[in-house]
Amino acid sequence: MTQKTRREFCTHACQLAAAGALAGSLGAVLEGCGGGGGGNGTLPSDIPLLGTVSGTATGGGVNVTIPGSPLASVGGAALVQSSSGSFLVARTGQDTFSALTATCTHQACTIIGFTGNTFVCPCHGSRFSTSGAVQNGPATRSLRSFATRFDGTTLTISA
Repeated sequence: MTQKTRREFCTHACQLAAAGALAGSLGAVLEGCGGGGGGNGTLPSDIPLLGTVSGTATGGGVNVTIPGSPLASVGGAALVQSSSGSFLVARTGQDTFSALTATCTHQACTIIGFTGNTFVCPCHGSRFSTSGAVQNGPATRSLRSFATRFDGTTLTISA
């Protein structure tokens, strides 16, 4: 084994320390891609999962029974799943609802989180209002919205 000079030892030690610091910084940059989802399809622990409701596809769209569901009261929201697709639905008033595509416009992940009138994508943390507008990226396009009709017990999403 060859003896190193003090200068060579210090140079090598500094190079290793710098490489370690760079690796740690790079990990933090990659993790922060979009503001909190972690990029792995899981929500941050402070974001509740949306309740899931089954919808029935009909010729006029998708029907959802409201009583007994997470949509029974104003402010409630749910992920509605049907053979016609998945929808984010929020009850915005006594007789009014918003229905949006459940597919994030950033990288096509299914949005499964909801907090404070905001839908949250688990993949990169994009956030959308109940009208579908982007509140926080990396998504840059709004979610597609669908017309709704409510008869007092059944919500119809025109899909």
